[in-house]
Amino acid sequence: MHQPSIAHLASADPEIARLVEGEARRQYEKIRLIASENYVSTAVLEACGTVLTNKYSEGYPGRRYYEGQQFIDPLETLAVNRAKELFGVEHANVQPYSGSPANLAVYLAFLEPGDTVMGMSLPMGGHLTHGWSVSATGRWFRAVRYGVRRDTGRVDMDEVRELARAERPKVIFCGGTAIPRTIDFAAFAEIAQEVGAILVADIAHIAGLIAGGAHPSPVGHAPVISTTTHKTLRGPRGAMIMSDAAHAAAIDKAVFPGLQGGPHNHTTAAIAVALREAATQGFRDYAHAVVTNAAALAEALAERGFDLVSGGTDNHLILIDLTSKGIGGKPAAQALDRAGIELNYNTVPFDQRKPFDPSGLRLGTAAVTTRGMGAAEMRQIASWIDQAVKAAGDGDEAVLAQIASEVRELTAAFPMPGWA
Repeated sequence: MHQPSIAHLASADPEIARLVEGEARRQYEKIRLIASENYVSTAVLEACGTVLTNKYSEGYPGRRYYEGQQFIDPLETLAVNRAKELFGVEHANVQPYSGSPANLAVYLAFLEPGDTVMGMSLPMGGHLTHGWSVSATGRWFRAVRYGVRRDTGRVDMDEVRELARAERPKVIFCGGTAIPRTIDFAAFAEIAQEVGAILVADIAHIAGLIAGGAHPSPVGHAPVISTTTHKTLRGPRGAMIMSDAAHAAAIDKAVFPGLQGGPHNHTTAAIAVALREAATQGFRDYAHAVVTNAAALAEALAERGFDLVSGGTDNHLILIDLTSKGIGGKPAAQALDRAGIELNYNTVPFDQRKPFDPSGLRLGTAAVTTRGMGAAEMRQIASWIDQAVKAAGDGDEAVLAQIASEVRELTAAFPMPGWA
């Protein structure tokens, strides 16, 4: 059953309680490989469900527009200080509601409508808010986009430099949503400095790896850093913007009053808890284990003939091109879900298929590592993925059902925060 207990919810609204319990069981029984998901600790769950949700706190500590902030101000200050210490930054804003609003605040802080922004193309692994056409950031600003080399699947920094020199963007984003390799923050910083742009490192996917010392940090290279607080950081669904002192005032003004009203204080508390957890040796061990597991899973998939974008991974994320398997990413992902393995279909670089029916699968090892799985389980998961993809192509539902049964046996051996 769900932990913490939802007994009061079950009494007040049994229908909602049933759905919550169902989701908790689903998360417990499945192998969760969606690269942007994880399990938060019970302490984070408890913080999210407190009376802090009752309080409005527009403004910043010591400068609020509502009275009654005697406990909220020190709470937010704790979160800010923990972020600054963990990441080694001069300034942190913990109020953004999510990753996309955090990135919008960056635009509001440093750009005017029509200004040029440069980011990674979405089909190549970038994020919607880095200037893609269907996003407000691509409609309100002049977006130029870089990609990856066709032969290596990695960012060509020479191409990035040439594009930056030609287009002179005011802001350059590095980072994205489907990048399996280490981001060269120093190289991006050199280019940004050359063309007079502000470098923004979007570390939403790798924040926990950076905090745990399993990925290089953008601090000292990017004066502005945006991130979600979930994914590898194992916090609640929220976001932060970190910066050097020179860019702090513009960031704060853009978040409030530029884009938001009052912060979600229950989320701020949960962020503070997650940041404290991330400062422990146990979390550092976890971050390195995430990378080790991803490498083991990638190797086992490659041995079974799966084509991996860029040939493998340096972080938590693996991107598979299924073209050689003769099946699209969407039917493969749906079949894997029926087999008890949860991931997402995803565009791959130079994809010939449509975005809603692409050629790829995206998966990550953050959640399974939280549950204590290791190299042996990664090899087993690769075997199941191989079997399920073949079964999907053959329309063999019996095989998928058998895998789902075996998955439930495996997950039963690994505790899940939030379920007892």
